[in-house]
Amino acid sequence: MTDLISIDDIRSAASRLHGIAHRTPVFTSRTLDALTGQRIFLKCENLQRGGAFKFRGAYHTISQLPDDARQRGVIAFSSGNHAQGVALAASLLSTPAVICMPNDAPAVKVAATRGYGAEVIFYDRLTTDREAFTLAIAEQRGLALVPPYDHPHIMAGAGTAALELLEDHPQLDAILAPIGGGGLISGTAIAAHGINPQLKIYGVEPADGDDTARSLSAGERVRIAPPQTIADGLRITMPGVHTFPIVQQHVHDVLIVSDDQIREAIRFALLRLKLVLEPSGATVLAAVLAGMVPSTIGSIGIILSGGNIDPELLAGLWG
Repeated sequence: MTDLISIDDIRSAASRLHGIAHRTPVFTSRTLDALTGQRIFLKCENLQRGGAFKFRGAYHTISQLPDDARQRGVIAFSSGNHAQGVALAASLLSTPAVICMPNDAPAVKVAATRGYGAEVIFYDRLTTDREAFTLAIAEQRGLALVPPYDHPHIMAGAGTAALELLEDHPQLDAILAPIGGGGLISGTAIAAHGINPQLKIYGVEPADGDDTARSLSAGERVRIAPPQTIADGLRITMPGVHTFPIVQQHVHDVLIVSDDQIREAIRFALLRLKLVLEPSGATVLAAVLAGMVPSTIGSIGIILSGGNIDPELLAGLWG
């Protein structure tokens, strides 16, 4: 099987993003290491521009559009982090942006998307095909679509987070990343195996959004009902056409965490690590706190994918 992207594509994306995307820090915690019995390295994409890794793929993609396409503008569909990433990247590149968001998207993410200058158009997640809805507007207005995950430029941009992690800590035995549509895990896997083919790559999904785990078991892409998990960034109903083959080839296993485990991870991150994580970004921390990675794996990198948590949800964790 030939991968859609290579380690060279990810290195090229890193060059394009140099000085624009933050090279986010990698934190460690002796408390976390003691609890897990493993050495944990936290790649803090919650501190990325726009509050999530999504900025990497969005800027990498928009920056390569022809000049006339950038002048007409871009459009994207997203529950929040891709929305903010596209809006911010478009603003930096002087490109108009339209973002289609579900009407139940966290208010903090809607406000941030508008704050970066994008126009927001809402749709009903439960009754509307978001891609068809977005493509209709794109055709009507002549806008270029920036997909949230199922595109080589998006995957390569996302993979730069793992590339940085391994440049800083090449001794890792495994890397964990959340799985929504598969852009981050695909880029992570290609970056990791381009450097060290022996690295174990684990994806993490919420229990009510386990479309990738089910698809791997079935050997083909499986569609599930719209997930109701608190991990709003992982409410995907089916893996991507282009990302799923990469997951099949490169991902060792998909770990499943409950919403309660995600809540506990958010609390732990805030109280013990002094990090603000959104539910999607906390899934990987939830997995290591729950002891889901085999104890034989000693050194683990986890990608904390975002920190754009709804303030009401955060306050409710102590309600």
